[in-house]
Amino acid sequence: MSDQAAKLRNLVEERAEEDALSRKIGELYFDVEDSTRVIAITSGKGGVGKTNLAVNLAVALQLSGQKVLLIDADIGMANCNLLMGSVANRSLLDLLEDDVELDDVVEDGEAGVKYISGIAGVEAALSVNRRAQKKLHKKLGDCSALADIIILDTGAGLNRNVIEFVLAATEVLLITTPEPTALADAYAVIKAYSTYTDRRNIKIVVNRIRDEEECAEAVEKINQTTEKFLGVTVDCLGYIFEDKAVIDAVHKQEPFVLASKNSSASRCVFELAKSLLTGEKMESVSAGWRIFLYRLFGY
Repeated sequence: MSDQAAKLRNLVEERAEEDALSRKIGELYFDVEDSTRVIAITSGKGGVGKTNLAVNLAVALQLSGQKVLLIDADIGMANCNLLMGSVANRSLLDLLEDDVELDDVVEDGEAGVKYISGIAGVEAALSVNRRAQKKLHKKLGDCSALADIIILDTGAGLNRNVIEFVLAATEVLLITTPEPTALADAYAVIKAYSTYTDRRNIKIVVNRIRDEEECAEAVEKINQTTEKFLGVTVDCLGYIFEDKAVIDAVHKQEPFVLASKNSSASRCVFELAKSLLTGEKMESVSAGWRIFLYRLFGY
């Protein structure tokens, strides 16, 4: 009897949480102005390049004339500041203190990008309960005054914090790689997203491709599944080539769009930024010499 009662309580709590998430649809964490875009960058699994895209896209948009604020919303696994080669003095967690305001946690990043460091560590992540979320919500209210575009680097996967950030954003970029496991996890994100909203503001970015055909095949595989089981298809914003310049920049703790501006990966990110600003389709980017060698020799 006690087991049945526990299962019933769990079921009620799960449904209550689903209802709460459904009511949040369309509500933003930030009191953003109509002119401010909020772009959440998310992924189904870790290790697909989500944070690298968030940091480098923020820099590319800033260099394109936009005022950009990057918020590391990866609760528990924050590392945007590391990819910027910066040491953050404060983080989102500090906003929970009564005497800390928004200006106190905004840091200066590369190329003029402003950023707010995220919350790292298991204990810190566990401290972000509902009450803490409301406090963060209130203090983050003035973010729109700092930027034309707010980029949120969410966590990977489908936990409550990730889903809420994704639902709150006006635009969502779902990053994946062509690997079957990454594509399956990307589908899981789309399925969860479609459960809570009918909005079609999610777009796919395929990372670490060898050629454009590989990107097209990856998106087709996702859409075959989403169309069959969800009745929806998802547009592709573009792609990023596999590029050693990305790894080299990570080791240097510098955005690759600055460390290697002419690399194929950098040119892809600048094209993605242009597509976001103009609404036009991403223009083709040449893969470069290393990809030529890969095609020629096969390794």
